Amino acid sequence: MKRIPLILLFIFFIAETSFGEVYKWVDEKGVVHFTDDMTQIPEKYRRGIEERGVQEETKEPKSEDESPPKKKEDTYRDRIGRGEEYWKGRVEECKKKLQTLQESVENLRLKYNELTEKFNSSKSSAERGTIRNERELIKNQMDQYRNQIAEAKEMLERKIPEEADLYKAKPEWVKP
Repeated sequence: MKRIPLILLFIFFIAETSFGEVYKWVDEKGVVHFTDDMTQIPEKYRRGIEERGVQEETKEPKSEDESPPKKKEDTYRDRIGRGEEYWKGRVEECKKKLQTLQESVENLRLKYNELTEKFNSSKSSAERGTIRNERELIKNQMDQYRNQIAEAKEMLERKIPEEADLYKAKPEWVKP
């Protein structure tokens, strides 16, 4: 008796996973491949894929009182169901991170310049050595932030738009 609920759950999950999109692609040897996971398709073949899946039926209004179905643009989602809010949120999050990093670099640059002025006006070699070490630490931090800035820019300008394209999100959702 205890197995019946497990069997029902198993059947439910099998039925649930059977309704998905199937992708067809052809490799350079002409071999046709099918998969339900976009990530299984090699990068160089993703542009030439063909989608196959369950087509949605559109319900026509039965009377004038009944409103027509919503336009596809109003409820458009990417391939895995994410909408405009998700993509714009990712872009906004990346922009905020970029701005924070740029502000951090600017603050460190000002501090570096102050230490340089102190170094130049100092007559003590011990104090100059300490200031030199502090400047070196700040310079290393600035370099780390600059690398993170480059990564954030790469994310905004290339990676997020590529991911959006892969999942068929609207390009205007990810404009920086």
